[in-house]
This record gives sequence, C-alpha cells and structure tokens, in this order.
Amino acid sequence: MYIEQFHVPKIAHSSYLLGGKENCAIVDPRRDVNIYIEAAKRMGFKITHILETHLHADFVSGHLDLAEKTGAKIYAAASANCQFKHQPSQEGDEFRIDDVSIRVIETPGHTPEHLSYVVVDESRGKEAVVVFCGDTLFVGDVGRPDLFPGRAKELASQLFVSLKKLKELPDFCELLPAHGAGSLCGKAIGAKRTSTIGYEKKYNNALQIESEEDFIDSLTHEMPPVPDHFSRCSDINRKGPELVRNLNKIESFKPLEFVRLAKLEDYAILDCRSYDAFGSQHIIDSYGIDFDGNFPTFSGWVVPPEKKILLVTPHRLEAEEAAVWLRRVGLDNVVGFLKGSMFEWAKDGLPTQHICQISAPALEHIRNSGAIHILDVRALSEFEEQHIEGAINIPAPDLRERYKELDKEKEYYVICSTGHRSSLAISILLKKGFYHLVNVAGGMTGMGAFWRNRGMIKK
Repeated sequence: MYIEQFHVPKIAHSSYLLGGKENCAIVDPRRDVNIYIEAAKRMGFKITHILETHLHADFVSGHLDLAEKTGAKIYAAASANCQFKHQPSQEGDEFRIDDVSIRVIETPGHTPEHLSYVVVDESRGKEAVVVFCGDTLFVGDVGRPDLFPGRAKELASQLFVSLKKLKELPDFCELLPAHGAGSLCGKAIGAKRTSTIGYEKKYNNALQIESEEDFIDSLTHEMPPVPDHFSRCSDINRKGPELVRNLNKIESFKPLEFVRLAKLEDYAILDCRSYDAFGSQHIIDSYGIDFDGNFPTFSGWVVPPEKKILLVTPHRLEAEEAAVWLRRVGLDNVVGFLKGSMFEWAKDGLPTQHICQISAPALEHIRNSGAIHILDVRALSEFEEQHIEGAINIPAPDLRERYKELDKEKEYYVICSTGHRSSLAISILLKKGFYHLVNVAGGMTGMGAFWRNRGMIKK
C-alpha cells in the first residue's frame, strides 16, 4: 500500500493518493487535477477510483475533471443526491483496490451526508490501518456542525455519534483528514497534518467530552464566521462543477478596453496586488484582496459570484495563478486582466484612488495626540484576545452590510492583523461612499511588536 498527501495552502486542504499494486484512488481531489495524474504516472499506478468524503464547502472539487481524464469511478454518499454519474455509497459498502480493501462508514455531523473510508492493507494484516475521515475528525479538533442554518444542534448530535464510530478503530490507525490548520472547517485545527486515532483519543479536547449535551454546547457557541462561498461550493459539488477545460481563457486588456468593461454593471474589478501597492494607487471601485493573504477565502467571501471578474496583477503569470485560486472557491468568471498593470493605466491618464498608509509608531503618536476612531476588522475572537482600547470591531466581510453602523463624515484608522484584511475592508468602505480612511500597515502584529519594544502593555 502507498499513500501520498497533497496539501493546498491558504485553504489548508489535504487530498490523497491511495495506491495498491497497480491501481490507485484519489481522495477528495482539488480542481487542478493534473498533479494526481502526474503522481500516479510517476508511481506506475492507474487511477481507478475517486473517493469523496462529503460535499466540500470551502472549495470546488475536481472529481468530474479527474473522472473525465482517467475514466475512474466516483464514489460519493448516496444521501448526497449528487447529480452526476457516480457510485452511491453508504454504511457497510466495501470495495477493493488490488490488495487494499476499503470499507465505508457514514459519519455525518460536519455535513449531513458525510462518509469516512476505512482502509485495510491486506498484504500486511486484517486490521484497519488508515481512515480517510474528511472533515469529521481533525488533528486536535472536529468538524464544525454549523454550516447549515438551523441545523447546528442536530448535526452536532450526529457528529457525537460519528466520532464514537471512529474511536472504535485501532489506536494505531492513521488519521488522514481533509483539512489542516488555517481551514475554517473547524474551530482550532492543529498544525500537524496527520495523526492517529489513539493520539486523538488521548489529546483531542473534543473527544474528551463525555456528555452529548456538553459536546453540542461546545460546538454551537463561539464558532468562527462562515464565509459566503461555503454554501455555494457545496451546491456546486453536488450538481457537478463545470469542467475546467470549458472555462474561458483569460485575456489581457489594454487600459481603455479594461475601463470600458469595468463600467458595465455585470463586471467587478479584483486587485490582487500587495496591500501597499493597492494603497498607493488603484482603480476606483475595485476590491483589494492581497494575494499574499488568504486570497481564495476572502475572494470567495466578498466578490459577487454572478459578476465577471477583471483582475489587476503585476503580470500575466500572477493573473493565471489568481484565476486558479478563484476557480477553487467557485469563482469561474475571470475574463481577463489589465495589461501593463497600473503603470500603463496611469500612462493613459485614467483616474485612480489611493489610501493613506501609516505605521504602528505613527498610529501610537496620533492616539497620544487626541481622540481618534479605530476600526478593527479582525474576527471577534482575535479582537477579544487583544485590541486597542476604544476600537470598534466589525469583521471585514461584514462591512458589506454593517457599514451603516459607521459615520461617513468621520476618519477611521483601519486595522487588522497585518494589513491584508484592513486593505480589503477599506476597499469595501470606499464602494459605500467612505473617503476618510487610513490603513494601519503591519496591523496588530506591528502594534504588538512596537509595544513590546517599549515595554508597553495594551488591552
């Protein structure tokens, strides 16, 4: 038996190749599937099975692309009601890949239709050696049950039962989850990407809770926010995503062509450059989402999915890479990018906006000079851990609606953890008619370093 893990940063997604002697399965594939085809070829395997643990919420799966390219059969939960050709699977189903046997167990909770795949390497023994558990059990955490409005307690109760099933597996059984640290599919997933059933039984806090009532309570309070694209991606995965080969090739547009399209109601501008470059000069009415931040998550969260997307990037290479990331979160409508970037835009005499950027020492100096308005756009949990006294907390994506709580006549110093989300927040507020905005470069990370360097302590 052979196993290889493929990890996607930013969304912290893990997929796997499970090989026997000549054939293999791909578990929870990402949408750019050539990486699996190349890996299988390198190992001398034929891809015969595609195993989906559940309808993924945070990314669009590559099951249809991979099936078309390899002829492999897709296995998915019978209860998912998938609208593409597949093998409906349920509790107790078994199948083989050479000398590897795979048993299906139903593990709902994170989603209603969730499956786990228990693997036995019969060339070595008869006990379960690996479980592909999707988002049911993570390293140090469990899957969140609150992705379906009004069903959190019901799903948390189902998850409690599902975890009992997984705990019955041998302690030495390897745990291979679909996500790691940084994913919003859990509350506090550990940085280690794999574990064992025994280790998690001993050290995973969620598995130490014996009372079902307490377990449900722990998973239905103080959960991180759910991005908009989570429900959208689940539905796309159920229906079957558009094949990547059918998507439009992105074009390069000269500034005058670009501005003509940008004025149309069904287009949106997404600036992927660094937040300091965006602040220096950007096209009016564009979203600023720094590619070096959590670009796919926040793009899927705030960019309207019905819009055709025009990118602003330094070069074509970055535009092509951004398009791949956007497809991963279900934004398939990238039509092109600005040729020559902002350099050519400025040469054509077209209008721009800019954002004042200040450092942590400068913000501290201004605070000491008089009362100012600080807008902290991090998640509530981050804000509660440490914040500047008197700051207003509205998470960046929420400003699309909660901007109404702010006064357009006031000047706001906008801060996040490093400067990425605050730049996004400002781009949203600019769209809403705010103009007196200052981005705090370095964010609370910079503020913390500044305070430590001076022995200062802040709330």
